[in-house]
Amino acid sequence: MSRSRFQILLIVLLTLMISGYFTVSENVTITRGVKIFLRVSMSLFAYMLYRIISRQYVAAFEKENRLIEIFYYMYLLLGFASLLWSTKPGYSLLQLIMTSQSLVFVYFFVKSIMLYNHYNSKNKVNFHLVIGYSVFWIILVFVCGRWINPDSFFRLTHGGDVARLGGYFMNPNELGMLAVIGLGMLLMDIYVRGLKPATIFVFLILLYALILTGSRSSMIGFLTIVLYFVLKSKNTKLKVGVLSLVFLSIPVIVNMIFIKQGDLEEVLSMTGRLPFWKALLTEGLPKEPFFGFGFMRIAYTDSFQSVHTYAGHMTHNTFIQVLMNLGFVGLFIVILQMTVTIRASIVSNNSYFSTLFTGVFIPIIINSFTEFGIYGETNFGILFWQLIMFLFIFRFAKHMTIKQRVKLKSNPIEY
Repeated sequence: MSRSRFQILLIVLLTLMISGYFTVSENVTITRGVKIFLRVSMSLFAYMLYRIISRQYVAAFEKENRLIEIFYYMYLLLGFASLLWSTKPGYSLLQLIMTSQSLVFVYFFVKSIMLYNHYNSKNKVNFHLVIGYSVFWIILVFVCGRWINPDSFFRLTHGGDVARLGGYFMNPNELGMLAVIGLGMLLMDIYVRGLKPATIFVFLILLYALILTGSRSSMIGFLTIVLYFVLKSKNTKLKVGVLSLVFLSIPVIVNMIFIKQGDLEEVLSMTGRLPFWKALLTEGLPKEPFFGFGFMRIAYTDSFQSVHTYAGHMTHNTFIQVLMNLGFVGLFIVILQMTVTIRASIVSNNSYFSTLFTGVFIPIIINSFTEFGIYGETNFGILFWQLIMFLFIFRFAKHMTIKQRVKLKSNPIEY
């Protein structure tokens, strides 16, 4: 299979998989049907793709950094165990199934790319382009929808005074995070391959969408990624120029994104999140401190109620979410899992994977402090976290099995 065909196929698979997280219709039944179909079918296609590639090339994988995988499985196993005490077992099971399903997709998706690239070292598939262009095609639909059907693609907030890109299809903050992931991949492409006309066009589309989402956390993520790639550059003039531009643009960004959408008090309270978190930790957590209320449950009822803040069904912080649904035991496992994954990216000899990890990690971790996050209710932040953690798990075995040696000998040209 040629690289271009393989890369296009990967982009299609990832695009459709990400689309499975969107609310495609206001009809709940239709939305659930589409989500189930897209997610399950993409997992099956990812498995079939791996089978096709592994027939063409010798699959001789072994695993390193096993603690990344072990701690993640421990997190999921604790989630399944929590069905015994969950305040709503059916909901917890549904969330566990969806998280596990995305893990299956990522497992075969990443493995297929690594296998292909191992035998095509001079014509590799670019991970960052697969992610970047998958994000682009989704964001392009929203940008076009902004002009064609603004009533559906915009969501009115702050009493109807502010219109934010996303509509009923997706939370604007989540859509903003997706746009930043795409922008990060394009900045990586500029860093790796240099500036291309197509890259500039796609970059501007994604940046335009990010601004339209009005997401404060995503804008912080974007500025952080820009600084990261600029500081990695060896071009001193570029560093000075970009840093100066970012510094000068801060007042405009603060006025347009941070202040324009609410008064200063609202900004300082993080749109009411701070008092909500305080109530969760002081009123809710003491009721079930060690093992929580069950996977993705934060109270005995469907939403957490407090006289001091608004009612909510999720915490808007992925770490507090874990603390509430799996207690201190779950949070301990999650912190260990994240720590060993970050450490693997730092000590890795593969600078490309380390850069890719950082480019994706920055927006999803910033989003994790204010929204669903990488350990929260099902969202594509979880999908991207699973994707980048598997970068440091698979590697090719130094010693092949007898079966692999026979296969290699029978088809030496492929090697």
